[in-house]
Amino acid sequence: MAEYIEALQVLTEQFSHLEGVGKKSAQRMAFSVLDMTDEEVQGFAAALVNAKRKIHLCPKCQNLTDRDVCSVCADATRDTGLVCVVSDVRTLLSMEKVREYRGVYHVLHGVISPMSGISPDQLKIKELLARVAEGNVREVIVATNPDVEGESTAMYLSRLLKTLGVKVTRLAYGIPVGADLEYADEMTLFRALEGRKDV
Repeated sequence: MAEYIEALQVLTEQFSHLEGVGKKSAQRMAFSVLDMTDEEVQGFAAALVNAKRKIHLCPKCQNLTDRDVCSVCADATRDTGLVCVVSDVRTLLSMEKVREYRGVYHVLHGVISPMSGISPDQLKIKELLARVAEGNVREVIVATNPDVEGESTAMYLSRLLKTLGVKVTRLAYGIPVGADLEYADEMTLFRALEGRKDV
């Protein structure tokens, strides 16, 4: 039976390590790979290796990029005095779909979560504070999810940033409590941006 084929089990296990992929999905992905031609498999493997080698963090905002700086930071039309702090790159991509936000971003790469063993020093907070300390930032919008970890992270950042004399706002209405920003539609995100408030 297929479940006893060691190479298939190993491949399935590798796919199951991906975030959000369960055992059944991992098995479907493994079978999809087996249905590929040798050339397609080689192309798939090469794409994985190439992405891992070339993609790195933007030194300015911690977004992912394959260039010196990401496309947002490289855009001279962006308002660098307005920084939107997001927990991950997926949220940044969702915010970009709004097309109304013309500031820049800062990606934390997570949120403070003692239950998961994630402390502030594991996030890109020092980099954010260094950006604000340079004196060019007038407002920081904290756009973490409205759940316990997101709110805790927002309050922690607010306390730190206010000592630097910068205005700190939080996304307001339009995002229901407990929802993930990644799945919010463009209009909901736009209304939340428009209705942000002081923290």
